[in-house]
Amino acid sequence: CFFFFSSRRRHTRSSLVSWARRCVQETGINAEYMGIVQKKGQKMKFNISDPVSGGQKSIAIDDENQYRALFEKRMGNEFPGETLDPKFAGYIFKITGGNDKDGFCMRQGILKNGRVRILMDKNQKCYRQRRKGERKRKSVRGCIVGKDIGVLALSIVKHGEIPIEGVTTVKRARSLGPKRASTIRKLYKLEKTDDVRKFVVRKEQKNGKKKAPKIQRLVTSERIRRKKVIRKIGLERLNATKKAVAEYKKLVGDYRSKKKQETAQAKEGKKEEKKPETKSVPTTAPAKKQWNNTFLTIKPVSYTHL
Repeated sequence: CFFFFSSRRRHTRSSLVSWARRCVQETGINAEYMGIVQKKGQKMKFNISDPVSGGQKSIAIDDENQYRALFEKRMGNEFPGETLDPKFAGYIFKITGGNDKDGFCMRQGILKNGRVRILMDKNQKCYRQRRKGERKRKSVRGCIVGKDIGVLALSIVKHGEIPIEGVTTVKRARSLGPKRASTIRKLYKLEKTDDVRKFVVRKEQKNGKKKAPKIQRLVTSERIRRKKVIRKIGLERLNATKKAVAEYKKLVGDYRSKKKQETAQAKEGKKEEKKPETKSVPTTAPAKKQWNNTFLTIKPVSYTHL
């Protein structure tokens, strides 16, 4: 059987399972311990957390009939606590995430009851970019609950009558609180006139000092004054730019009009140079030619030499 496992052929799941069963029959090796053959009715873990008290607890359920009602539910869906255990009566849980049995985390938005490989970049979850502009195809689990889920994360939306030991009975101080001013006002139900800096959660350091985070979008008197100064500077720059543009346009207009005048004068000068000289036309009619009859007189011919 060991020769069968060490062969160079590509092993499928069925071939490995058959090999494991042969090992059990021949050598007595526990194939379930080796992780090749799964147990029937494998347990599923549920991480229950309470955002109010800060408590968290992990419970394991072996009976598949108890959590079978959660199959085909998605991340973000809510369900009553009686589906898991009668002691959770009155509670309402919300599915916030989970992992499958191979450790691949569930991702919201992938509507598939299984694992998929998607191309990821630096703006997506479940992937950390190593080089600039790098993208990689990675496996993630869909957001629909199925049999292959090993751990499911639940959050308490509504409390029931019976407290859950270690979850609702515990009160833990928040190590990290909200940083945005509007979120802090919403959490402590403050008004706009209240100072938000007094209600921010401070984290205790090793030396005993407490450090407060920088509050985001905090509007103070300094911020208002600074915005006025910035706005004033911007308006001054805008007016100066408009003035400079007007001066430039005026200068360009004067230059173009001057050029037009010079061009017109040059054309007129060239026309005068090329103009031909005109002869003076007499006002009276020309005198008629009088024929001289002298050249018409016929001289007598003498024939004495003959």
